[in-house]
Amino acid sequence: MRLLSLAVFVSFALTLSACELKTQGNTSVAKSDVLMEQKIGAGGRPVGKKWSRSPVYASNGMAATAHPLATQIALDILKDGGSAVDAAIAANAALGLMEPTGNGIGGDLFAIIYDPSSDDLYGLNASGRSPKGQTLDQLKEKLGEADSIPPAGHLPVTVPGTVDGWFEMHGRFGKLPMREVLAPTIRYAREGHPVAPVIAENFAHNARRFDRWVKDGVEFEFENARQTWFANGAPKAGEIFKNPDLADTLSRIARNGRQDFYEGVTARIMVDYLREQGSAFTLEDFAEHTSEWVEPACTAYRDGYELCELPPNTQGFAALQMVNILKNVDLRQWDRGSPEVIHYITEAKRLAYSDVARFYADPDFAAFPEKLLTDAYGKARFDLIDPRKATPEFAPGDPAVEPKLEGEGDTTYLTVVDGNGMMVSLIQSNYRGMGGGLTPPGTGFMLQDRGELFSLDPDHPNAYEPAKRPFHTIIPAFVKKDGKPFMTLGLMGGGMQPQGHVQILINIADFGMNLQEAGDAARINHDGGRKSTEPLTGPSQDPLGTLLVEAGIPEETRKRLAAMGHRVILEENGAYFGGYQAISRDPESGVLTGATEMRKDGQAQGY
Repeated sequence: MRLLSLAVFVSFALTLSACELKTQGNTSVAKSDVLMEQKIGAGGRPVGKKWSRSPVYASNGMAATAHPLATQIALDILKDGGSAVDAAIAANAALGLMEPTGNGIGGDLFAIIYDPSSDDLYGLNASGRSPKGQTLDQLKEKLGEADSIPPAGHLPVTVPGTVDGWFEMHGRFGKLPMREVLAPTIRYAREGHPVAPVIAENFAHNARRFDRWVKDGVEFEFENARQTWFANGAPKAGEIFKNPDLADTLSRIARNGRQDFYEGVTARIMVDYLREQGSAFTLEDFAEHTSEWVEPACTAYRDGYELCELPPNTQGFAALQMVNILKNVDLRQWDRGSPEVIHYITEAKRLAYSDVARFYADPDFAAFPEKLLTDAYGKARFDLIDPRKATPEFAPGDPAVEPKLEGEGDTTYLTVVDGNGMMVSLIQSNYRGMGGGLTPPGTGFMLQDRGELFSLDPDHPNAYEPAKRPFHTIIPAFVKKDGKPFMTLGLMGGGMQPQGHVQILINIADFGMNLQEAGDAARINHDGGRKSTEPLTGPSQDPLGTLLVEAGIPEETRKRLAAMGHRVILEENGAYFGGYQAISRDPESGVLTGATEMRKDGQAQGY
């Protein structure tokens, strides 16, 4: 036994010496790099897929968010007698502090809520509008030679809808007073919290983006934002971060309600600041802002599964269009990682997005063509897919110009289910990263740049107009099973979202994965297509787009896809494939099952 112990010790010492040699001199290799050089892989699992983890089970309440502390805040609210809506608002407020790289009260919000007392789904569109006193011609005059709305400054700003969305949900489904719901975030904002690793990387990414805009001569006020988040550089993982300005803003909202944000002190700070930058916004634009309760639409897939999404101005119906296309082929005849399955998913996405680019806009200005969600239309679009090769270009259902789609928007998705069976699917975003760089003085939050997605083509449904909501990609989802509420679902990440929702549904409905496996499985992200800056007629600059695939997709599959004509890129950075959270509820036992995204910092937890 002593000889064995000595052998182990000598082996360990030799390994340690080798590691120390690597760090000597000027090379200074980090410990994490040394570990990577050892090429150690994942351990094994006694049950389930070897590349996944266990889902979380509970029965009294559950939350899944992109930050463990936000998840715990949601559970505390539930334990204190709050509803799932109370807990979702509390978690969203916390994420605005802890994950400002993806969301905050300067942005917009969408939600799907299942209410067990009425046995019905409720959709909420809490997105903001453009200034009502600025026309397209006036906007173009401000743009000068530019042929699109910039990502930074006051021109892409729309009224932030999140706070109004909170109070709409709370007024209908809340139990606890808002001062209790917001109290945990106010405390963390004053006392501080440790920054999570993925969020730290996103801070660094945003800092580089803002610095690049400044160096490129983009005109926008950034000093307020620099002092709020980047006074000592981008916050590092494990570093304690405080935001007392946000604590003050949330305290005013907790005391005075939505009125403070849209008519009171905070509203005046925002409008005065924006007008100093040259914005056309007035206090009236903020005071007249309203959210809208909308009807989710559900589309049957197979085996009793139905996917439910919100209507435009979101892109939620794109996922329903994909479902209507893909239910015309039985994907179960192939392996999940086969080129056939991925080819059909990719072509269905391209077909759906050609319609998104043509028809999706604020329904107050352009009616959505209901035929796009019919089974007959889905079959007609499916018939355009060549099973042997990628089609060079898909046109929309009716020929017209297509505006640009959102690419890299950063978002947060969260879901909460309480012991009574109320289920909340909520998504919230500032659009491009942290937003457009503008931080009203003393408020602790950044304004969204969602208006960047307006088209400048006056004939397009998504053309910029006064008091109009731009095209949105942030979408919460809901799944029914055999006509009953089954699962909340979201997969954040710009144009990844509809195709991500469909991939999760396929993993569960077609390939029998549990909620956690469905999210951990390797994904694809098709990006690209026609842009609004291209001519009305003639070929697109990028009709085929690019198919990003994760490393878990077999090499043979990647080669076959390339041979079929797809432009395939292996991407090992999980940031390109979205961020997933989900909770399902057994209608008989009430048992909750939760899953969270391995590509984020999040946590699913219950009690």
